[in-house]
This record gives sequence, structure tokens and C-alpha cells, in this order.
Amino acid sequence: MAGVFVSLDREGAPVFYRGWVRPEDEPGHTPEGDAESGTDQAAQASGSVDPAPESGEDEEDETIKPLPDRLVAELTAYRTLALRDAFACHPDVALTALLHRLVRDHFGRVMQGGASLEVTLRSVHFPAQIAGLNDSAPAKAIQDRHEAWAGDLPQEDQALWDYLQALDLHSRLPLLAHCLSFGVNALYEKPNPYSASGMSQSALERRLREADRLAVATHLDMVEAGWRPMVENYLRRVTKPRILEAVREGAGEQAAGLIDHLKKADLAREAERLLDGSGWLPEPLRRSGPDAAPEAPAETDLPAFLSGGDGNGVEIAAE
Repeated sequence: MAGVFVSLDREGAPVFYRGWVRPEDEPGHTPEGDAESGTDQAAQASGSVDPAPESGEDEEDETIKPLPDRLVAELTAYRTLALRDAFACHPDVALTALLHRLVRDHFGRVMQGGASLEVTLRSVHFPAQIAGLNDSAPAKAIQDRHEAWAGDLPQEDQALWDYLQALDLHSRLPLLAHCLSFGVNALYEKPNPYSASGMSQSALERRLREADRLAVATHLDMVEAGWRPMVENYLRRVTKPRILEAVREGAGEQAAGLIDHLKKADLAREAERLLDGSGWLPEPLRRSGPDAAPEAPAETDLPAFLSGGDGNGVEIAAE
């Protein structure tokens, strides 16, 4: 039931993309007669519904599956905001990034899609974002900085030109960095090279690789940027093995072993408490390079009912 796409490369040679299956031929496809389920499936195919399992049979699956595409998109939306804020606070990095892009564009350097810096300053919107993103620490920092500059910049075009021309370099660089930061794009998108607006896998990898380079240059720390694992923004969106993996990495093997019997809803809530202050981050938010791997977790204090109690607040003494 699988098919193949055939196209031509730049030299006219055929290129084959095998293994494509129509949505209606996928195992477990909902019949067309079920309108509500069919709508949900169509929404999932378009990326508007989170396909992450939240209950049911997947709760007992012990394998660690890849993170859902929509969840990765939401996590990288937060990372993009934080990276914009860090970018705007490093004018020297912004100037280097601008010159690097301009040289590529105007000196004949080959450049394809997937750049992490949109120098045209086309506003990059987030197709997937969790509630409260606009109230996050980097979002507030960007808004405060924008309002401070807006209060000083003239409205009339010639007056604005004269104002900018009169600024010294010390003042120009922060404004340049602030403006360029709106072009920062560290978003994950599901590759779809067959759509008119789709992105290829190589372009996506290039964008994320360049975003990692900016993150290292600006010393971006997602923990300092205010992200922490909570039920709503991560833990209820992934499977039980993923939750336990997070607790194991952030709070230690003992903590993970003592909560692995809980049902998913209780497991997610307890994992949020155990991971609070641990600095644990999911893979899409970790800094690339040697320090990308999480540090060994310190021992975490557990509540009485997990550290030896009988569930009713009474300790069980060892013989």
C-alpha cells in the first residue's frame, strides 16, 4: 500500500522517495463515516492537534518514543523567544550575524533555505505555542525593551533618519540587535518538501544547527530564561517512559523507582515536584556541544509516602 515520489534533480537525474503511504491507508485509520474522529485525524495531519498520547494503552508502553512534533514545535517556540532575548542582549553577536548573512547574500556565497536569521525582518510567528508563552520571562523582556525604544523613536520618516544618524555606535548596536532579534528563527517544523511552503529535512537541520550556534555565542541558558518542566507544558504531553526518563535524569534513579508505579496523571504531577529546581531540560531545549548532556542529579528529598511511608503518613520501620 506504499507508493513512491519521483522527481528530477538539478542535473536532470531521477530521484526516488519511497515508502509514502496515504493517510487513509495507515493502520488504524478512522472510517469516513465517523465524522468527529475523521475531523480529529485531519487536524492531526495538519499539525493542529497534539498527537501525543495522554492516556490509555500507551501508558503501559515501556519503549521511549520520539517526542510528538507539535510538542517539539511548542518547546522550540519558547527557545526561539529566549534566543531572541539573548541575541538582543549581545549586540556584538548581532553585528557578526548580520555581516555574515550580508556577505553570503552579496558576495555570491551559495545559500539555500533554512537560515536561522531572517535578515529581511519578516516577523516569524509561532504556529504552535502553549498558553502563557506571551507571559514568559523572555517575552516580557522583549516587550519592555521594545516599548523603551518606541518611546524614543520619532514617527516621521525623515526625523527617524536624522535620529538614527545622530546615534553613536554605543547606542546603535543595541537597537540593531533588538531589531535583528525579531528575525531569529529556531523553530522546529515537520519537513514536507512536497508542499509549496514546505521545508526539506536538510533545510530544517541547517536552521537548528545555526540556532545552536547562536545559542552558544549568546550563552543562552533555558533554565535562566524561565523554562521548567511542568504538567501542562511537557509532562502530560509525553508517555510514562519519557516522564520516568526525565525524573531519572533530573532527580535520580531512586526518585524514578519510587514513582514508576503511579498512573500517568499522578506520575506527571509528582514528576513536576521532583524536577522543580533540578535544571532538567528536554532534548530540544538543551545546549549543543560538550555540555549538552545533563549533569548527574543530586539526591532529591521525597515525601514521606514515597520514602518509606504506608501512604497514610505512617512510617514503616525496617526490621
